[in-house]
Amino acid sequence: MISQLDIAELFARLAGLLDEQRYDEVHTVYAEDVVAHSPRGETRGLAEVIALLKRSHVEGERTQHVHSDVLVPLDGDRAKASANGITYFYRAGEPPYRTSGLHVDWTLLRTPAGWRVSTSRIALAWMREE
Repeated sequence: MISQLDIAELFARLAGLLDEQRYDEVHTVYAEDVVAHSPRGETRGLAEVIALLKRSHVEGERTQHVHSDVLVPLDGDRAKASANGITYFYRAGEPPYRTSGLHVDWTLLRTPAGWRVSTSRIALAWMREE
């Protein structure tokens, strides 16, 4: 059975790999056939997600992703999860120059490798340029 802690770990794992630019590790969070909707468009499958992340990377830019308010209603081998997030964009040793607030909705499924995100919807709530 899935717990809120399991899903909070998926959010933390995603934040870590995004912040550390380990894009080839998204398979530890997303299912092979994931459908991801974000302000940058829709991607289908891990290869497209990885390509979008690599294409979107700005040299010298770093991020810090923080998720909170994780909610997880359960339904057997499927689950839904939602969270609020804040992403800070900065350069090493400098304060953030951009901050964005996000709302994330996931549909999850149990795979042989553990729980994975099958559908992701990321909505931009606000953005502030410093």
